[in-house]
Amino acid sequence: MASSLAAINSLIKPTFQPRESSPSCSYNNVVALRNSNRKRCVNSLQTYQVPSKIATTVPTSPSSKWNFLQKAAAMALDAVEASLVSREMQHPLPKTTDPEIQIGGNFAPVPEHRVSHNLPVTGKIPECISGVYVRNGANPHFEPTAGHHLFDGDGMVHAVHCHNGTASYACRFTETERLVQERNLGRSAFPKAIGELHGHSGIARLALFYARGLFGLIDHSHGMGVANAGLVYFNNRLLAMSEDDLPYHLQITPSGDLKTIERYSFGGQLDSPMIAHPKIDPETKELFALSYNVIQKPYLKYFRFSPDGTKSQDVDIQLSEPTMMHDFAITERFVVIPDQQVIFKISEMVRGGSPVIYDKSKVSRFGILDKYASDASGIKWVEVPECFCFHLWNAWEDKETDEVVVIGSCMTPADSIFNESDQGLQSVLSEIRLDLKTGKSTRRPILSGDDQVNLEAGMVNKHKLGRKTQFAYLAIAEPWPKVSGFAKVDLFSGQVKKFFYGKEKFGGEPLFLPRDPNSENEDDGYILVFVHDEKMWKSELQIINAMTLELEASIKLPSRVPYGFHGTFISDKDLANQA
Repeated sequence: MASSLAAINSLIKPTFQPRESSPSCSYNNVVALRNSNRKRCVNSLQTYQVPSKIATTVPTSPSSKWNFLQKAAAMALDAVEASLVSREMQHPLPKTTDPEIQIGGNFAPVPEHRVSHNLPVTGKIPECISGVYVRNGANPHFEPTAGHHLFDGDGMVHAVHCHNGTASYACRFTETERLVQERNLGRSAFPKAIGELHGHSGIARLALFYARGLFGLIDHSHGMGVANAGLVYFNNRLLAMSEDDLPYHLQITPSGDLKTIERYSFGGQLDSPMIAHPKIDPETKELFALSYNVIQKPYLKYFRFSPDGTKSQDVDIQLSEPTMMHDFAITERFVVIPDQQVIFKISEMVRGGSPVIYDKSKVSRFGILDKYASDASGIKWVEVPECFCFHLWNAWEDKETDEVVVIGSCMTPADSIFNESDQGLQSVLSEIRLDLKTGKSTRRPILSGDDQVNLEAGMVNKHKLGRKTQFAYLAIAEPWPKVSGFAKVDLFSGQVKKFFYGKEKFGGEPLFLPRDPNSENEDDGYILVFVHDEKMWKSELQIINAMTLELEASIKLPSRVPYGFHGTFISDKDLANQA
C-alpha cells in the first residue's frame, strides 16, 4: 500500500478554487505558513502543484446575528484552533490522513456542474438504458485544515441521464446540515471522523467543536454526516447515505439536475444513523438496514422497511464492543451480519492513537438472523477467523448442505484503509460457508492463484440479490487504490474475464444494469462506469456489454469526475413516480 500511495503523490493537480477571505486573524497566519510550505512534483507528463494541508480560505467574519459573547467566543476558539494546527504542522501526517495523498490527482474534488445536454457519444447507447445513472463520492467543499481521509469529504452525486440515445450530465453536493452550516461560516467547522480524530489533538478538536456548539456558533443537533457513500432508490426516493447520519432525500429534476430535498427520517420513524449499504429484496421490495453506535449500547440495531416505507421495530443486537460495520448481506430468509476485527475504541485517543483499531485478539464471526425476527434471541453466530470483508457482494442459502453461502472480498491488513501499514493490501474474493447445524465455517478463494487480483467495489445482478448468483462484477483495484478495470467472475467455476478501461485510464465501481430483468441469462445487460483519462485529464461514462465485454458506447463528460464510491440506476419509469 505504501508504494501505491506514493505513486498517487506524483499525480497531484491543483484542486481548490480560491474563495473570498475574511480579514486577517491569527488563524490566517497558520494558513500563510502552511501555504508557504507548498511543494511541487514532476512526472513525465506534467508538473502538478500539491494542495496545501490547510485551507487557502480563512474564516468569514462572525455573523451579524451573533451577540458580543458569541463573537468573543468565536475569536477565542479560532485562536485555540490556530495554535492546535500550528503544533500539528510540526509532525508529518500518516499517508492515510495526508491530504496531499488522500485527495491528490483524480481523487481531488471538483465544483458543482449544472446540467449539460446532448453530450458527445462514441458508439451507440443501448435502447434499454433509459434513465439516470447516479454515483456518490467524497468531495470536500473546503480544503482540509489538517488531517483528511478520503472518506471524510462532503457527499457529491454525479448523474448521467440517458434517453433516446442522448445523454446529459450534472453533479451537485448533497446539502447536508453539516455542509450548509460550514458554507455559512465560510470554513470547515465539523470534525473529520477519520482524518482528524486521532490522539490528543483529536480530543482537542472534539472539545472545540462542542464548545462552538455550546456558544451557538454551530448546531450539531440535526446531524453531522456527509452522505458520501451509498445510494439507493426506495419508495420513490433517491437516498444518499453514509453510516454517520440519517439518509438524505435527493430528487432528479425534469432537466436532469439534482436537488436535495431533506434529511430523511422516513416520516419521523428513523432516529438513528443508517448503514450506507441497505439491501432491497428483489421479490418483496422491502428494505433491510443496520445502524451502529460507537459510544453507547446497543452498539448495533437491525430494522426493515415495508415497500411503502413503514419501519419495523428495532432489533437490538448485543455486541461486546462497537464494530465497524460498513456492509452486510441478505438471503431469502436471513440477514447476515459481520462482527469483525476492526472496532472503535475511543479510549485509544487518550493514549495518543486512532479510535479505529484492528483487534487481533478478537475472532471474526457472522451472525445469521431471521429477517422478520422481533428480537435477537434467535441469532446464530458462526466464527470465521482472520476474516475482514469491507463489502459483501451477495449471500444465499444452500438447501442441500443447510449452509449460508457468503460472497465477499477478504482484506488484509484489515485496518489498512484507516491506519498506515507497510504491508501491501490484498483483497481476495472469497466464498465463505456458514454451517448452521455445526456452527463451523469454511472459506476459500474463488480465483486461482494465477488469476488472483485485488477485487473491491462492485455488485451482482440486483434482481438476484439474496439468491444464488453465478456472476459478480468487481473493480480491479490495482494499482491500489486506483481501479484499472473490472472483472466478471464466475462464482461457480472461478473463471474470470477482465475488461481494462484503457492506457492511463482508471475508473471505479462497475454497475451492472440488466437489459431485461426477466431475461433467462443472468449476465444479459450492461456495465456502466465512470472512467478518467489521466493523460488527457478528461472523464467519460463507458457502457460495456456484460456478456461479450465489448465497449458499446462512451459518453464524453464536460467535467472531471473524481474517483468515488457507490451508485445506482433509476429508470425513466421510476423517475416519473418520484416522491
